[in-house]
Amino acid sequence: MRRERGRRGKKRICSFCVDKMESVDYKDVPRLKKYITERGKILPRRISGNCARHQRMLTLAIKRARNIALLPFTAE
Repeated sequence: MRRERGRRGKKRICSFCVDKMESVDYKDVPRLKKYITERGKILPRRISGNCARHQRMLTLAIKRARNIALLPFTAE
């Protein structure tokens, strides 16, 4: 019983780098919602495909948007 190795998916590219965005805006709710699960959790970097820099900015923007009630903390 051998495990299959090398089953890597396609490498995702950072959508913020493609659009040449320097920062992630917390008021851009439709864009932020793409990086949140239906349960309200922030998607990890390996799934979202963001670079480390933009993932940190994205996390901060989502948390700011939650604090001022632009995004929900949990699913409805």
